[in-house]
Amino acid sequence: MSSLDHIRRYHPELTALRQDLHAHPELGMEEHRTAEIVASQLESFGIEVHRGIGKTGVVGVIRGRPGNRAVGLRADMDALPMEELTGLDYASRTPGKMHACGHDGHTTMLLGAARYLAETRDFDGTVNLIFQPGEEGCGGALAMLEDGLLERFPCDALYGMHNATGLDVGKYAIGAGPFMAGGAFFDITVTGQGSHGARPEASIDPVLTACHIATALQSIVSRNISPRETAVISVTKVGGGDAYNVIPQTATLSGTARFFSKAVAEQIETGLKRVAEGVAAGFGAKAELDFRLIFAPTINDPACTTTIADAAAGLVGEDLVNRAREPVMGSEDFSFMLEKVAGAYIHVGNGPGASAHNPHYNFNDEAIPYGSALYAEVAKKALGQ
Repeated sequence: MSSLDHIRRYHPELTALRQDLHAHPELGMEEHRTAEIVASQLESFGIEVHRGIGKTGVVGVIRGRPGNRAVGLRADMDALPMEELTGLDYASRTPGKMHACGHDGHTTMLLGAARYLAETRDFDGTVNLIFQPGEEGCGGALAMLEDGLLERFPCDALYGMHNATGLDVGKYAIGAGPFMAGGAFFDITVTGQGSHGARPEASIDPVLTACHIATALQSIVSRNISPRETAVISVTKVGGGDAYNVIPQTATLSGTARFFSKAVAEQIETGLKRVAEGVAAGFGAKAELDFRLIFAPTINDPACTTTIADAAAGLVGEDLVNRAREPVMGSEDFSFMLEKVAGAYIHVGNGPGASAHNPHYNFNDEAIPYGSALYAEVAKKALGQ
């Protein structure tokens, strides 16, 4: 029996579990209920469990036949701070929190693989099941690494996956090299001179200054970054003032930058600082930049990319595996783990529907066996059967 058919036998149980996780979302580094469910499930499969790694992270260890290699399989567990508008029977029961990115599905898929691998143990060496907290910009990957993840559970290769809306269920997509962008968040605080709104001549207007900075920032990508590189700078928040008739003392700009190399990230940071301070000075104001690297670029190792793509093709056939997916500008903090150990990150079809981070998004339960089986098959292929 194939791993896909084996896992389909308990697909209903996995679906019920996924929908329970969806109804009880927890934000990054607060996944206490989720982590306990994960740990309890792993223990019920006879798997060695380690709790509290990187605060709420969980690692399960499965040993197969004697072997000196180990592979890590990683899934994320956290939800997003947003209201759900799906109207589903199992919609979020917690106001202001929602599984809008499918991490409930990723957790369930890895649990499905864990059960299969524990029941069959048809591999040499060790499989480390990594259930990570706080992927959504909360530093969960770094927290696990700083807590000794890879020293306590050494891995020769690491594999992760993410659902992809718009890609048919049963299909996979991956590319070698840069696959997902690195990401940074920034805040620019502009300080001027407050005044009555009827007397602008007595002010140094930080709102006007901030607006000019926001426009000028777009010159960084178009004029400072090589056209051969890909980068994005987006101002996503502008704030300043509390009254209609008061020019405030300060205004703020916030946003994100995306890039595929840390060298370009450094160029962007330098440019943000130079442009913000220079434009502000031209208006007689001051600007201060806070630039924070949240995600490293996700770089897929070519050999590991081939391993997981071959595993996917073994499940569904070569025609349903895209091995040349173009890089995407979204970010993923699994990238920090891939900086330490070679590995690969693949997209798994989630079918049509609302995109991730949308209040109408819902993970497609039909994708569960395809994610679970791929986790299992890449572990067996990487370790040897």
